[in-house]
Amino acid sequence: MVIETLCERSRRQNIVVACFYFDFATREEQSPNNVLGSLLKQLLGGLKTLPEEIMQEFRYQMKNLGGRGLQPFEIVRLFQSISSTQRTFICIDAIDECLPAHQLEVLSSLSRLLQTSPNTRIFITGRPHIRAQIERPFGHTVASVSVEPTQDDIITYVRARLSRDTMPEVMDSTLAAEIVERITETAPEM
Repeated sequence: MVIETLCERSRRQNIVVACFYFDFATREEQSPNNVLGSLLKQLLGGLKTLPEEIMQEFRYQMKNLGGRGLQPFEIVRLFQSISSTQRTFICIDAIDECLPAHQLEVLSSLSRLLQTSPNTRIFITGRPHIRAQIERPFGHTVASVSVEPTQDDIITYVRARLSRDTMPEVMDSTLAAEIVERITETAPEM
């Protein structure tokens, strides 16, 4: 919802939005270089013209070893040239699914970006246990909001998903009611 709202506003205002979703199934490939590089690519795609500093950096990198990838500190420096000219929003979803070996570097890089880019805002989601890891590099600049669904929220969500079932001939009202009941019984444990 946050990403959709920001993307809608970006159409009317001079802002750019980038997001990254940490997927548990592909967490090995989600290195700090890949995460930050993906965010930079998205931000560059939202610009009408590329800043000269970025063009020069990419030309320089192509000369090295057949095109060495940018390192996190270099990507952060390039972010700064974008965020100095317009408001920038970065959304990181499910940071708790990031490999612990990569979490600190990703979060530290984002923290450095915030320190040098006053036009940037970062929105991070994760389960409650990750809060201490987020606060470590960001310090007390973190604003935290706990979001917990009500039983009605869960029921509404499950029913909406069931209504989009790709095999409606298999689903009857008894099975749908049983699915809703079982999920709402186990939801507090999740």
